[in-house]
Amino acid sequence: MTALPTDTAKAEAPLTVGFIGLGLIGGSIAKALKSALPDTKLIAYDTNKDTLSLAQEEGIADRITTAIDESFHACDYIFLCAPVSGNDENLNALKQYLSPSCLLTDVGSVKSGIHSHIEAMGLSGQFIGGHPMAGSERFGYANSKARLLENAYYILTPTEEVPAEKLKAYQELVSIIGAIPLVLNACQHDYVTAAVSHLPHVIASSLVHLVKDSDSEDGIMKMIAAGGFKDITRIASSSPDMWQQICLTNTDNILRLLDDYIRALTHIRGELEGKDAKSLYDFFQGARTYRDSFAEASSGPIKKAYSLTVDIADETGALASIATILALNQISIKNIGIVHNREREEGALRIEFYAENDVLTAAGILRSRGYTIYEKK
Repeated sequence: MTALPTDTAKAEAPLTVGFIGLGLIGGSIAKALKSALPDTKLIAYDTNKDTLSLAQEEGIADRITTAIDESFHACDYIFLCAPVSGNDENLNALKQYLSPSCLLTDVGSVKSGIHSHIEAMGLSGQFIGGHPMAGSERFGYANSKARLLENAYYILTPTEEVPAEKLKAYQELVSIIGAIPLVLNACQHDYVTAAVSHLPHVIASSLVHLVKDSDSEDGIMKMIAAGGFKDITRIASSSPDMWQQICLTNTDNILRLLDDYIRALTHIRGELEGKDAKSLYDFFQGARTYRDSFAEASSGPIKKAYSLTVDIADETGALASIATILALNQISIKNIGIVHNREREEGALRIEFYAENDVLTAAGILRSRGYTIYEKK
């Protein structure tokens, strides 16, 4: 396998990397590779011809193909980035073209299934499962970006047969594209992600359905849904196809934790019914203390929202003035809108950015212009 560049030395030859599927995650990894290692040759397969054309037009894919063929024989790495349900079929088609030195990896949110299939195919010696803990409510290659992976944990699940030097090389590659490699075994990965990612998506979607089903005909709940509800249900906007597949492939772990969660809800229901003041206080205080101990870095699957709110006058052009000020200072705005219900946040205008540094810069510029700023915690 081609050596990887380090901080002090460059690779003797550029990497050749294949992508089977080029959606949000695959596209983001491809863009991160091209950004960090511009000489890398990328070969992309996808069933969507428009995606392939766009990747080639943007200079991300050096070669595109609508079939899994001999194009992939020269690859040092191949990323399996199609939906989980398609991995088995894609691997069957790919096996005949694999070089013995190629390292196979995937980006799926569930690892046990792909590991079992790899073992059955006799490919355990050249497979390391991968799961970049990054994502977005949006999906598809058009929404991919290199910085999606920055400072995100990238979990690696090596097989027992994979050589140590291949694992080390892959860890280095993950670091080069800006992510943080973390090695776990497949079973541990599936249980951990069920707790911190999969079950929260089930709960968020359930809460959204609860409000939808409980709302009045004039939609008053939807209209006044405030910061708290939006924050804890934001992830319900993710791809239903992806979450259907995750629930069907990590079912046992999700059920186990869901049972634990139902018991916890039943317990707190009893404390509410009994108006147990001390227990209720301890419940909220304990949650607050543990939640506040979390690292502030956005390194999980649910990305931190980089935003601030601003007090503005209710007059024509007020919003446009702020947008113009930020644009003139080359600060990109991800989203902007009036806060109609400020139950949990001050300010009348909420602005969301792509990076934490943009929040700090924007806050400084707007304060210097006399605006009152409230940075979101």
